[in-house]
Amino acid sequence: MKFKRQLFGFMDMLRFKKLVPNRREALAGGSPSPLPKSYRVNDLAKRLHPGEMAVELTGIRPLTAGMTELTFRRLDGDAFPFFRAGQYVSLRGQVGESLVSRPYSIASSPREALENKLVLGVEDAGFFSGYLGREARAGDRFAMTEPSGEFHYETLRDKKRIACIAGGAGITPFLSMAKSMAEGDEDYEMTLFYGARTEDRIAFKAELDALAEKGLRVVYVLSDEEKTGYEHGFVSARLLEKYVDIRDVTFFLCGPKAMYDFVLKELAPYGLPVKAVRKDATFCGDLPLENPRTFRLTAHIRDRVYTVEARENETLLTALERSGIPAPNKCRAGGCGYCHSRWIRGEYRIAEGRDGRREADRKFGWIHPCVTYPLGDMEIDVPPAE
Repeated sequence: MKFKRQLFGFMDMLRFKKLVPNRREALAGGSPSPLPKSYRVNDLAKRLHPGEMAVELTGIRPLTAGMTELTFRRLDGDAFPFFRAGQYVSLRGQVGESLVSRPYSIASSPREALENKLVLGVEDAGFFSGYLGREARAGDRFAMTEPSGEFHYETLRDKKRIACIAGGAGITPFLSMAKSMAEGDEDYEMTLFYGARTEDRIAFKAELDALAEKGLRVVYVLSDEEKTGYEHGFVSARLLEKYVDIRDVTFFLCGPKAMYDFVLKELAPYGLPVKAVRKDATFCGDLPLENPRTFRLTAHIRDRVYTVEARENETLLTALERSGIPAPNKCRAGGCGYCHSRWIRGEYRIAEGRDGRREADRKFGWIHPCVTYPLGDMEIDVPPAE
């Protein structure tokens, strides 16, 4: 754009003098209609990222001897937000004096979320999960975070053919992924290896068999019994080679640590790139310590100060929740950073392989309470749970 230079800036001074009258004239000629109270882009953002949601338990169905299906509907909205199949939510509720939360992978499909239906598969293992499986009833209300997590298919990163390996309750994200593929929302070819000790420990079998008729390839693997129609043993490299080209798939693993260790050892000779194997992070639980010591934890949350007991074998987050103090959390695995808190004083240790902090966090004294264990009296500054 070219500007014409005026002599001595006279015309510029004249324009400046008329600036206020010109603005008044423009405002007077504007529409008298009031500005909208909300904009469509903000409404869409709120639907996709509502933060915390109020939910009600609407259905309970036993799946296996140690696993239960829980169905929820949203109370503060007409639908759950759309999500990526494979993601999780964190469920929070009051159990006695404790305010407890745990992350659970979503078993229902993204389309079902738009129908105000969200399904979790909960294994009876741990304090809150045991409560949900044995004592929760239809009509009970909870708080639930919006869906989160990086354990999902990504076109630019993953191969078109994926091999999913599930152990026990690790089947839940893969059921969601299989449904999403069948409904046409994801474009991949999925082979599912589902390992269990015995046939009666296989959860969602009817749903998986129905999805097998729509393109899902399911391989059931039983370790403790031999039956027709099932593979026997463990998900070994030899078994994988029978059904997939190991070098031409992206692996998704969800299950116990022992399964991860075994499968990774089996895949090691193939020299696969890091991005070829995806693992769903499990939450960080109590350490197996005999006679754990008890320390004092001081937590600042905005203008309030709490002092609670923290055991050596439990995370700082667990200590806060056990005392009924609301503390922010989602993944409970050290990865999402939602519980990002400032360390003030005291010694601690971080769970092995769970330090997801940035280098700047380590340098300037920030921690993730969900994977941090006390080694003495501690003081931290925790963000409010919102």
